Amino acid sequence: MIQISNLNCLNEPIENSEIFTTLFKNDSIKIESIRSWLRTPGEFYNQDQDEWVILLKGRAKLEIAHENITLQSGDYLFIPKHTLHRILSTDKNTLWLGVFSS
Repeated sequence: MIQISNLNCLNEPIENSEIFTTLFKNDSIKIESIRSWLRTPGEFYNQDQDEWVILLKGRAKLEIAHENITLQSGDYLFIPKHTLHRILSTDKNTLWLGVFSS
């Protein structure tokens, strides 16, 4: 049976929080919807998997390997595993799609 879902139905984050929703997962890949509203820097991540992320809605400032970058809707990037990174700030209800692989 085919099931249709919609990212617009997901909850909006409160200020200075993120909501992670797993959309698909198997042995080698995980796809997440991430909703963010960060006015202060978030925690640092040093993940055991590669991450490809696209910003679907909003703007975000990130720190990746000690370099600051700004993303806007439509921008995407690849973050190799064990690359230290964090989100510095986002617009209210910023929407990301993250793909993680081992």
